[in-house]
Amino acid sequence: MKATAQAVVRTRSLPGLLFALVLAALAALAATAPTASASTSDTTPTSVSAIGQALRKSPVYVDPAAAAQLSAKDADALANRIRKADKPLFVAVLPADYPKQDLFTKLRTATGITGVYAVRLGDAFDARADSSVLPKAAVRNLVTTVQGEDTRAQLTDFTAAALTNMGGSAPSTWRRSPDDGGGMSGTALITVGAVLVAGGAGAYTLVRRNRRRHAEEQRAALEKLRVVVDEDITAFGEELDRLDFHPAEAGADDAMRADYERSLDAYEQAKSLMGAATRPEDVRGVTQALEDGRFSLAQLAARREGRPLPERRAPCFFDPRHGPSVTDAVWTPPGGAPREVPVCAADATRLADGRDPVMREVDTDQGRRPYWDAGPAYGPWAGGYFGGGLLPGLLVGTVLGSMMATPAYAADYGSGYGDFGGGYEGGDLSGSGFDSGDFGDFGGGGDFGGGGDFGGGGGDFGGGGF
Repeated sequence: MKATAQAVVRTRSLPGLLFALVLAALAALAATAPTASASTSDTTPTSVSAIGQALRKSPVYVDPAAAAQLSAKDADALANRIRKADKPLFVAVLPADYPKQDLFTKLRTATGITGVYAVRLGDAFDARADSSVLPKAAVRNLVTTVQGEDTRAQLTDFTAAALTNMGGSAPSTWRRSPDDGGGMSGTALITVGAVLVAGGAGAYTLVRRNRRRHAEEQRAALEKLRVVVDEDITAFGEELDRLDFHPAEAGADDAMRADYERSLDAYEQAKSLMGAATRPEDVRGVTQALEDGRFSLAQLAARREGRPLPERRAPCFFDPRHGPSVTDAVWTPPGGAPREVPVCAADATRLADGRDPVMREVDTDQGRRPYWDAGPAYGPWAGGYFGGGLLPGLLVGTVLGSMMATPAYAADYGSGYGDFGGGYEGGDLSGSGFDSGDFGDFGGGGDFGGGGDFGGGGGDFGGGGF
């Protein structure tokens, strides 16, 4: 009922509302399809090809030789949860002695569907994903979070976190019963008709009321966000004032003048875009311009001092006003899992000394909070600074990260923030046409225990120990 209510609230027109109700009815019917796949007639480990075929019909597969690890009831509950979330997450439970060489690559090829693949193999656990659905950094952080748990808890916790952070939609093969010939029963037609009749009454009034409420919420969010963005613009302007660079000064060359001109253009662009902003999602262009400008300043500083030019990196995660990051450091938020974040030199030193970094805090109803624990409007603000697929790995397990992963968020604040919204191919029947780099070796070997495809001995996933 909650999902249906959200669909009603976010719909912009009466035809769209009716279409959403049809989808809700069909989704309810699809929930009656077969769930977790498992056979109890044979204890021989199943071939990868057979596992792939099973995962095309159901999101969870438990090998007969590993049936003691996860009960049929728990497997069905897990499969139903994945189906309800409408995400391309595939879970396989296999015996400890299952062949490990290139397991993920073979499994992804056999299934042929873009998505996230998680495997419990004996007492070991790991996952891989197509980067269009969930980037490597996010997969690594999610796997690290659940290491050491028993099978049921581990798969449940990983599933909950993955469904929150991943993109894409469930494959169509899950929604089609192998025995129904693709048709729709009379009961199904009656159910759809009943939903349409019940939902149509008063729908127009509901849409108008929620449209007004949505506009008011957007205005309030933009005004709250404007304070933070104006602080960013002011801070960048002060950096330009302190620069004390003159294009005609002795030693200045064309490259320096070009860097300086780009930084000035970025400053003016940021002010112009913020002045024209009417929605929170418009802020993304503002912070992206500021990030471009700060990188130009970093290049200019290196040229003037005769240092090598800096590589293009994301800004400091803790406060983008610190400028471009210089390295990645492991950081653990309170109550969260460790993850690597881009940091400036000063914050890298603080973390190495066991001190807290200097974090960007903003005003909330609960007082001053780090931006990743504040309201949803800060998603566009962060998206401009940390685009290109970084956000899911950085914000996993935070308040903002959880908000940005929902369809309702994309409707309110826009989509396309790294890998959080829009443009996903998850669920596509892509066959063997996928990037094997997403599933193959990460440390050599391609071996489950030898630093490659699954588990990795090079510190990539799961802490080794397989």
